Amino acid sequence: MADVQDEVEVTAPAEAGELGLPPTPEPAPAPDPHTLLARHPVADGYCGLPETLRTLPWYDLELGESSVETDLPRLRAGGTGALLWALDPGADRPVTATLEQIDLVNNVVARYPDGLRLARSASETADARAHGRIAVVVGPAPAVATGDSLGTLRALHALGLRALTLSGTGWTECEEGLTRFGEEVVREMNRLGMLVDLTGATPATATRVLGVSKAPVLLTRAGARALNGHPDNVPDDLLADLGANKGLCLVPCSVARTGPALRDVADHLDHVRRVAGPASVGLSGMYDTGDAHPEGLGDASGYPALIAELLDRGWPEPDLALLTWGNVQRVLRAAEFTSRAARRRRGPSTATP
Repeated sequence: MADVQDEVEVTAPAEAGELGLPPTPEPAPAPDPHTLLARHPVADGYCGLPETLRTLPWYDLELGESSVETDLPRLRAGGTGALLWALDPGADRPVTATLEQIDLVNNVVARYPDGLRLARSASETADARAHGRIAVVVGPAPAVATGDSLGTLRALHALGLRALTLSGTGWTECEEGLTRFGEEVVREMNRLGMLVDLTGATPATATRVLGVSKAPVLLTRAGARALNGHPDNVPDDLLADLGANKGLCLVPCSVARTGPALRDVADHLDHVRRVAGPASVGLSGMYDTGDAHPEGLGDASGYPALIAELLDRGWPEPDLALLTWGNVQRVLRAAEFTSRAARRRRGPSTATP
């Protein structure tokens, strides 16, 4: 028996390569936030810069401007590739004030051609990014900016407005959610390719818009009401409906809406991603709106810290790519596809309130 044991050779297990099998690949390291944002820049869903600049006698966005939270050095440091510039015309002469702010946006973009480029479509946002510019999309504007006129809505669209917030009017705040004229506004926005923003809308309005609109809708600055009771935040049933609509909830960097810490914003992003799905969550800085911002997200340069937090929480790169750039780009393209189909079916509406 001992002789048999002496003849046995103990050998180490064969390596995969020795058996003709490819070696097991090492798992790819997670990208660092700056690398990820270079590949997938942030499309920020709400920036109040037009109203802020209107009140300043002088500014320089290229060298850096202490009077604002959004200048070109901070946008570049934060990995921002596109911005929705919100218009705030106020209650006095809202149509005229909206026209003046659109004029201001055009002048600001023309003043910084090496940093900014006006974009009216998904293709133009992608082209701006490809040429190293930050795309500026005009909107949202409040519904009062239309003066309750579909002709004015079309004129604003021709001037570049690409999103309208459906709240604060008689045709959006009724028992049914939308009057017949309100429904016609939504259909006309679909025909034009304008994005419907439901921020601040009543539950009845949100439900009716989701039923009427053939294009995905937006919430440009809303968190999860399950985590924070701010009136603009939305309940889980609306988030689920938004996901089914392939719409988009842009979670704000706002103390009032999400909380005082960066991790609070990440909590809202986690929640919206879980309830609505990874294809229905995005980012909204709310910079230059007068809102206080969470610690670590005080201006437009803070996005890498937020992405680092999400990486630590296990967000995969494909979901982060949707969060930062992909979801906004998809919604813009979907609005354009809906517009092409709608224009074949119907002409400009002549409805009145």
